[in-house]
Formats: sequence, structure tokens, C-alpha cells
Amino acid sequence: MTGVQIRQLNFVSAVRRALTIVVFGLALILACGAAFAQSLIFPDLSGRVVDQANLIPAATRQALEQKLATLEDKSGIQFVVATVASLQGQEIEPYANDLYRHWALGEKTKNNGVLLLVAPNEKKIRIEVGYGLEGTLTDALSRVVIANAITPRFKAGDFPGGITRGVDDVITILTTDSNEWTKKPQVRVDDPESAFDMILPFLIVALVIFILWNNSRGGGGGRGGGGPFIILPGPGWGGGGGSFGGGFGGGGGFGGGFSGGGGSSGGGGASGGW
Repeated sequence: MTGVQIRQLNFVSAVRRALTIVVFGLALILACGAAFAQSLIFPDLSGRVVDQANLIPAATRQALEQKLATLEDKSGIQFVVATVASLQGQEIEPYANDLYRHWALGEKTKNNGVLLLVAPNEKKIRIEVGYGLEGTLTDALSRVVIANAITPRFKAGDFPGGITRGVDDVITILTTDSNEWTKKPQVRVDDPESAFDMILPFLIVALVIFILWNNSRGGGGGRGGGGPFIILPGPGWGGGGGSFGGGFGGGGGFGGGFSGGGGSSGGGGASGGW
């Protein structure tokens, strides 16, 4: 065996080890994230309005619940408003996605749920959108609703007014021609995680394909045939468009006779603050 061949074998071996470490590292990170999400304490899905932070007066709550019930009766869209006392150390994006999946909002076959989440302690707002509605209630339109309808009122201390206006605007988007909304100015909200979330699944798939391809090349001749055996996360790992650690809990047995329908979200929507 020549020196060049030895160097090539050493290089391939080093690449395999590096890729194996990367894949196992990513799997460990995802597993830890899932475990952390399961350790969070979520409020019960007691109705279409869950006001843990006590921001919504009774009259406003009743009006919101009526609007949300009418929307669900007419369209099947399950829209829930929630306020929480704390995000428990998380950013609002992963917390909202975990809460959405825990409650399993929307119909299982249509994933047509929406969550408007308000965290007054951290001064954060999130509109989380189910897979099936991402083409209608887009990220850009969600940002417009937060920036134009909700945030100004929250800054003025009008939490019931901001939530009500946000709900009204989301319902309008979901029930009218989307062309009327595309003329609205797009408000930029920096989201450094979104690009990484979009690229990461493809990167992992590419790494696995590369490793398997190298293993198959060396399979029968004793040169690298004993390549690394890689265990990837199971079926509960992510679901589609860019959010991992899904599938906590189902839609059943919460209080008040109201529950989710088994839907899921991949992290679509937008966030803001005041």
C-alpha cells in the first residue's frame, strides 16, 4: 500500500469519526431538549382562553371565547389564547411550540390550530401556527398582527385591548381573501434561529447519507467495512418544518370539557415584545 493510499484511508477514517461525533452530538442535544420540554409545567387546556397571568377581565374573556367558538364551528380552526405567568426560563418560541404540541391544537388530519401566547413577565408575544394554516396565516402576516395590533396596546398597558385586536385580526386573515393582507407592510422581526432550524434537518440527512455511502463502499473487502453504527432519534423527533422535540401529550382529558384535536405545529408564526 502506497503512502498516498494510507493518507486517503486515514482521511476517510477521520471524516467518519468526525461525522459520527456530529450526528451523536446533535441527537444528544435534541434528546436533552425533549427531556427539558417534558419537565415544563404547562397550564391545563381549560377552554379557548387560558388566562394564567390574569390579564383578561371576565367580560373580555367571554367575548373572546364566543368569537373563537364561532370560528371553530364555522371553519374547524381551533384558535386558543393563552397567557402564562412565566416561560420557565425558555425563549417564547420553543415554549409556545411545546405548549401547542402538548395541547395538540387543531384537527389531527388538518393541523389547523392557532395559539396566541402572551408572557407578561418576559414581555413576549407569540403567534404559533399549525402546519395546515401556514400558507394562510403566514409568518409575515403574524408579524404584522403583533406589531400593528397587539404591541402598541400592550405598551400602553391595554392588555385586554391588545389581545382582542390581535384575535380579531387573526380571524380576519383566516376568513377573508389573503390578497387583502399581502398589501400590509411587512414588519421585520429578527429570528436568528429560523435559518438554522431550516438547514439543520437537511444537514443531518446529508451526513447520514454520506456515512452510509462510505460504509457501503468498504462493506465486503475488510477496508472500513466495520463502520460506525448510528442510532438516530425515533419517530417523535420533529415533524416537518423546523421544530424539534414534538409530540408531548395528546388532546385528551383536560378540564372543562375542552381539548385539542391532535394537531401539531412545526414552529410557524412570529414573535414580538414590548
